[in-house]
Amino acid sequence: MFSVKNILLLLFFFSFSTVSAQQKIKDYRNILYSKNIYEIDAFLRDAHPDDPKRSVLKPRLIKMLKEYIKNAHPADQRVKDFQEKIALLRKRPSTRISFDEMNEIIRQKQIAKFKEELEKKEGSTITYVTTVYGSGASANTPTSFGDYVDLEKDEFAMLLSVSPMEHKNNTVKILNSLFDNDPNSKESIVLIENKSDCNLIMRIEGVGNTKYRLPVPAHAQNTIVVAKGDYLFSSLVCGAQYASQKTVQKAIMVSLGDSPAK
Repeated sequence: MFSVKNILLLLFFFSFSTVSAQQKIKDYRNILYSKNIYEIDAFLRDAHPDDPKRSVLKPRLIKMLKEYIKNAHPADQRVKDFQEKIALLRKRPSTRISFDEMNEIIRQKQIAKFKEELEKKEGSTITYVTTVYGSGASANTPTSFGDYVDLEKDEFAMLLSVSPMEHKNNTVKILNSLFDNDPNSKESIVLIENKSDCNLIMRIEGVGNTKYRLPVPAHAQNTIVVAKGDYLFSSLVCGAQYASQKTVQKAIMVSLGDSPAK
């Protein structure tokens, strides 16, 4: 039978072991040499906002995530998770999300599930709409319309100046996809609506070298046909960074930004 002294010693031992284990998990002394995605991600979530190591490790983590996605198998379950991490890192210091944000994610998943069930019952195609109002700009990005400088002007002009033959081919491809109701089709339409006063380029990045660039003039729409799969959507909307992970399995619409106050 254990004495009180033995019980106290046993409790002390377990307490010490737990503290030691926690300290070991939180040991970031060699974090600058780390090549582990999850370790660097954890550091960015735990570290002080002013920790200078952030300036080195955040870009490294984004690069590592993009390299992993580039070499991943299309069916790799981590691709979607890593795309979501990149989307968060482009808008904030880390992938940490608040309790309220987690509740909103759960709510959106429930809505998506409800829409999917409704679609199965009605046999119709549902269009998903995402509206962004320019919130999520980084601290180094000019968000005021008066200070906005179009850093993508030349690229936008180049993408928009397609040849008549290329424009015709794209139009035919979009129309074919629009009227194709084959559930086994490997492609789907993405429509981007630009409500802002600025031209933008929507960058759609998937697994490997699957990448698309779609120019969308201010107060206009543009459409593109992409291979079905998981993608990271990103763009600059009047200087504000937009990034979001989306799974394209059907025609979707993404609506970006209201006009900023002049």
